[in-house]
Amino acid sequence: MAERAVCVVGTGLIGGSLLRAAEKAGREVWGTSASEPTAAAARADGFAVSTDLDAALRRAAATDALVVLAVPLPALAAVLRRIDAVAPAIRLTDAVSVKVAVADAVATHAPRARYVGGHPMAGTAESGWAAGSAGLFTGAAWVVAADDGLDLEVWADVAELAWACGAHVVPAAADEHDHAVAKISHLPHLLAAVLAAVGAGQAGDELPLALAASSFADGTRVAGTRPELVLAMCEGNRDALLAAVDDALGRLGVMRGSLASTGGLAATVQAGYAARQRWMASRSPAATRIQLNGPGVLAELRDLGRRGDVVVGWAP
Repeated sequence: MAERAVCVVGTGLIGGSLLRAAEKAGREVWGTSASEPTAAAARADGFAVSTDLDAALRRAAATDALVVLAVPLPALAAVLRRIDAVAPAIRLTDAVSVKVAVADAVATHAPRARYVGGHPMAGTAESGWAAGSAGLFTGAAWVVAADDGLDLEVWADVAELAWACGAHVVPAAADEHDHAVAKISHLPHLLAAVLAAVGAGQAGDELPLALAASSFADGTRVAGTRPELVLAMCEGNRDALLAAVDDALGRLGVMRGSLASTGGLAATVQAGYAARQRWMASRSPAATRIQLNGPGVLAELRDLGRRGDVVVGWAP
């Protein structure tokens, strides 16, 4: 059986990379962009990208393709309304960095779509079609939502697309995903913004920036992301992000108290070092092959994700 065609809505860094990776893997691909210059740049590189969303959706419905939403969260509702009007029962996933808000939007604006959420954990501080790469997802984690009641056939479609793009699959409940990314993606964007602002200091005092080297560069890298993209991502995950911010503020408060009273920073530095070592050790997760059968398969997948294991293919 031929592998399922892919229609990508939104051709910035993630959507553009997805088109390139899926095409490289032998998939039939096409896409849409809200920007004619972006669509023209994609066409110049040999990809069938237009600004005609309805036409792309009709083609997806006619060919039973998998549609991937790769637009910022604020643009999602308008796209979903077009899906409901033009191709209401399509196979649908997304690459948006929050999952509960997207699932709620799909339920509201395109309730007949066969939706399974996704989130490739890859990116750079750059954006736009030109920043994309077919290799962006190689070795990356690709979250595939595993909430009860999801369409297992579409779940398989999303997993197979992730594998085709070189990623491994991490199953997770939507709310658990959002709390996890608040800690390891969204909070780092905010901390990078604060660190960049502290380092820059007041205009006229350029010495700190003149001395800034790798520690400052590494700590502030994601502060170079376009602000509107950071705002859409972080504000769309408000509740989970607030909990992560509170955790960070509590740790900073304890550290400041210790520094002020005794001058000691050992507890903070040692805890950070230990956490970094745990992360490094997790870079080689247990690889699992699965079968999508049995009444409890989605619960089993969620447990697998909580253990930090990854899915790399189907069991024989």
